[in-house]
Amino acid sequence: MTQVLKELGLIEGILGRKTTNGPFKPDPVKKEHQHMLMKLACAAPSHFNSQPWRFVLIEKRETIERIASISGDSMQKLIDRGIFFERYRRYFRFSQKEMDERRDGIFIDHLPAPLKPFTRQIFSDTGLSLMRSLGVPKKLGEDNRKLVAGSPLLMAVMLDKTEYIPEALSGFYSVFGMGAAMENIWLGIQEFKMGIQFVSTPMEIPEAWQEIQQVLKVPDTLELMAVYRLGYLPDDPRRPSIDWNSRERKRLSQFVYRETCLTPEEDD
Repeated sequence: MTQVLKELGLIEGILGRKTTNGPFKPDPVKKEHQHMLMKLACAAPSHFNSQPWRFVLIEKRETIERIASISGDSMQKLIDRGIFFERYRRYFRFSQKEMDERRDGIFIDHLPAPLKPFTRQIFSDTGLSLMRSLGVPKKLGEDNRKLVAGSPLLMAVMLDKTEYIPEALSGFYSVFGMGAAMENIWLGIQEFKMGIQFVSTPMEIPEAWQEIQQVLKVPDTLELMAVYRLGYLPDDPRRPSIDWNSRERKRLSQFVYRETCLTPEEDD
């Protein structure tokens, strides 16, 4: 019975995994919690037990503020130049009906009132002009900066370049292992009532990503792969002014096949 309960707990933890879009508590993340997350990462499988991942744990306020500023500026540029929507338009859903049919992407279900009538025009020149006139790029950039700046802990993930060779099989193996390590962390934070979010916008602009590498003093022997923000979850979480829902998952028949790729699996 105990084993069954443990298995159910693991399954519930996996199905309950989510990204935290809102702010964290200001409380510092306990060192023992940080170290346990690192041990969970290190328990992930890797090719020949190469363990190619490396981490930087960032708590210094000045470093967090600098990365937050880079992230906010990146977000503002991405929206203002139309890069963000052009690059990711295929993932946007604007109705629950559309989300129920596709069961992937993000459902933009939380918007300021002035923007709600214009969701369908968001990808047009008119929509972009409207967003600029309403100050949306600047607001999104500032919201992004505040989220990162308000995080008590940032975590940079790198790969050892002796393993991470993109044109070789070892490049795939090392990225595969890093993904497993990050999933372990993502699941483990639930035990400590913590949240996590990928700080993605600086990666979209090469000079911004280079600046973060300089801030973290990443050596030539390592490749900076990602930055995350972590912290304890607030008791009364608040959604950002522009937010989305991404809890839907595809039905079995949409991504699983039986015996060959010609026969979709039946749904439960």
